Amino acid sequence: MLLKRETLEGIAEGRITLAFRRWKRPTVRAGGELRTAVGVLAIDAVDAISESDITEGDARRAGYPARDALLADLNRRPDGDLYRVAVRLAGDDPRTALREQDTLDGDAIEAIAARLARFDRSSRHGPWTETVLRLIETSPGVRAPDLAASLDRETQPFKRDVRKLKELGLTESLKVGYRLSPRGRAWLATRPSER
Repeated sequence: MLLKRETLEGIAEGRITLAFRRWKRPTVRAGGELRTAVGVLAIDAVDAISESDITEGDARRAGYPARDALLADLNRRPDGDLYRVAVRLAGDDPRTALREQDTLDGDAIEAIAARLARFDRSSRHGPWTETVLRLIETSPGVRAPDLAASLDRETQPFKRDVRKLKELGLTESLKVGYRLSPRGRAWLATRPSER
């Protein structure tokens, strides 16, 4: 479930507690969590509803000035069933703290190496993890399509690979492109340099 930055900020501030979506089937479930730019969101409820169930108060809790404005947004995509999603900020994104960990002991080095080796082994285009980390190290803030093209790769699969590195706390997203996190720099410092 994608949420606009202003909506995420409203959720973080506690002003927004509902979201409405039209889906063929829900992409989130009650009791689940969603990692976002403002932290981890708790999905407290996902209820199928009809338009007549939406109140003025619901619209305000979803960040809209009035019910009509919410319905106008929802009716831009009239396909699918209507759902009301109750959301709240559950806490910080654990990847934020992880990427700041720049002191790696033997266990951490071994765990990162094992995960990266697994990514490399399961890749259809061969080993990629260290190449992508080094590319991001030397090209912070460069657009993903440009980074992907420099490796003769398609953008979307490249971005999926970078998200895997982000899950390990090795990279972080910028407004444009990526950069290595302190953890990512510490990891590369354990690797033999390419010469």
